[in-house]
Amino acid sequence: MKYSQAFIPTLREVPSDAVIVSHRLMFRSGMIRKLGNGLFAYLPLGLRSFRKVEQIIREEMNAIGSLEIKPTVVVPGELWKESGRWDSMGEALLRLKNRLGLDFVVSPTAEEAFTSVVRDELSSYRQLPLSLYQINTKYRDEIRPRYGVMRGREFVMKDAYSYHTGDESLDEHYQAQGRAYRRIFKRCGLTVIPVKADSGAMGGTGSEEFMVESEVGDNTLLLCRVCDYSANVEKAECKLDYSPRFDINLAKGAASRTPSMEKIATPEVRTIEELCSFLKTGAKSFIKTLIYRALNVELDLSGAPGCGSLKQQKTAPGAPASYPEAFFAVAIRGDLDVNEIKLAAALKASEVTLAADADVRRITGAPVGFAGPAGLAAVPVIADFTVTGMNDAVTGALEKDLHYRHAAYGRDFEAWLIADLRTVRAGDHCPVCGGELYEKKGNELGHIFKLGNKYTRSMNVSYLDEEGKSRIPTMGCYGIGLDRTLASIIEEHHDDAGIIWPATVAPYHVIIIPIKYEGTVKTAADTLAAALEHAGIEVLLDDRNERPGVKFNDADLLGIPWRVVVGEKNLAAGKVEARRRSEKENRLLDLKEAADKLSGWIYGEIGELNSQC
Repeated sequence: MKYSQAFIPTLREVPSDAVIVSHRLMFRSGMIRKLGNGLFAYLPLGLRSFRKVEQIIREEMNAIGSLEIKPTVVVPGELWKESGRWDSMGEALLRLKNRLGLDFVVSPTAEEAFTSVVRDELSSYRQLPLSLYQINTKYRDEIRPRYGVMRGREFVMKDAYSYHTGDESLDEHYQAQGRAYRRIFKRCGLTVIPVKADSGAMGGTGSEEFMVESEVGDNTLLLCRVCDYSANVEKAECKLDYSPRFDINLAKGAASRTPSMEKIATPEVRTIEELCSFLKTGAKSFIKTLIYRALNVELDLSGAPGCGSLKQQKTAPGAPASYPEAFFAVAIRGDLDVNEIKLAAALKASEVTLAADADVRRITGAPVGFAGPAGLAAVPVIADFTVTGMNDAVTGALEKDLHYRHAAYGRDFEAWLIADLRTVRAGDHCPVCGGELYEKKGNELGHIFKLGNKYTRSMNVSYLDEEGKSRIPTMGCYGIGLDRTLASIIEEHHDDAGIIWPATVAPYHVIIIPIKYEGTVKTAADTLAAALEHAGIEVLLDDRNERPGVKFNDADLLGIPWRVVVGEKNLAAGKVEARRRSEKENRLLDLKEAADKLSGWIYGEIGELNSQC
């Protein structure tokens, strides 16, 4: 390809909202242009690299037996109502009506579409396991799209869905997908951190995210300095630094050695910090109690304190009954924070938020800041593990300006539900080996889920087993964001001058720069370009009438792995000058040998990236 015939509108300046490296360099190198907030067009140079990422993904999916299909991007709303996500996805879901008034969804994800296809075709266990995938456009109405294609409203994802007769088959394919993801990211030249993660709105029993380190990452990762433990903060656990007592008799035994609980005056003292100062003690001595509002709770609350009047609703045919709204008191040790993702998972709720002040007063009978688990009967009490090991604690007394001291779990109060609700922090200890945990910021590139039968049950998918009995298949989900992957390659591979593409995903492998595209220089440049292209190497020939410095700067900006300069001085000795983009030194090559040497180096790098898998 000749530069003069290409469409590569490079820039020296970038928009003020381009605050991360990939956003700036994708604009400057002419890879993308902005159409609207969170909406980007790929120009030819960017699309070439995008297609290479796409092809790597396609090859690895095909290699594990996943079959490509192409559903529509616009999906009937009825399918989303069947699954129960028409309402639970909230405002991120772009809903629309056609001229007949029928509801549709612009897909942010494709569980419903794939499951509908499988439901219509599946009849026998002999058809399972089945793994299908697509590489297709998605749309999520992000509140604050930012960082270019790293978090846009429209994006492209590879998502695969697998269907199985049981957990063993699901686990086998889940592991195969995980291995394929590791190969994909290695081939793209990316260093990823696989972490345990929360399944979120996708539901299911287990998931793993594939992260890249980023200063502006949306996710906080906890990693062990000693072993290979890693987890998203939403899911991270830590070694207990206390002795929980899940046996209520043990708890009561420990409490029997504690003085009786008594009220103490704490005028105008509301926060843990104020209590620490007032009572001259540390936050670990307090039980912090917060009132939460939960939506679409799928736990059975019959018999739970304060829940007798709650009404259940069916979210979808075959789906568990849920409570549209319920309130809970969450008790945790005073020096810790509640992890709301863990809380939502424990309650099987679509969303949890702190209750409004008016609801807190209604439930506790006191202003905000004086809630406590002892004597609280209006709502169920959920305790973090830390609370079950406390037998001489300070906590709110459900009255203004009053707290209890000597409060003991098992004697003065009990929990309706006990769960791991703490937010793990740097400095906590690894749950596997006890080593110190540290934090990194990361961006998610891929996510794999074990979905169980969340969607197959709600959408009435079934098959006949070997005995002719009707069964519900279990399901897995596996996604990769292509735009994020491309941007992350740039984030990891760049310098002050521009992009440094790995050969596997570079838009071109070699850029040939004639000092003056005329005479013997033109002939030599054309001959070298033809020889490289004959060898399967992709070449950009810079035939523009520009100064050498402009061409060199553009070559560095575009990040093409090899630059070859053809000039009269070296050509007189039968030489051309080559430089690898990631290196500073130039190499003089015989013109007659240049094509063979360059193609050997390029295929060697591609082979090395692929062989690392």
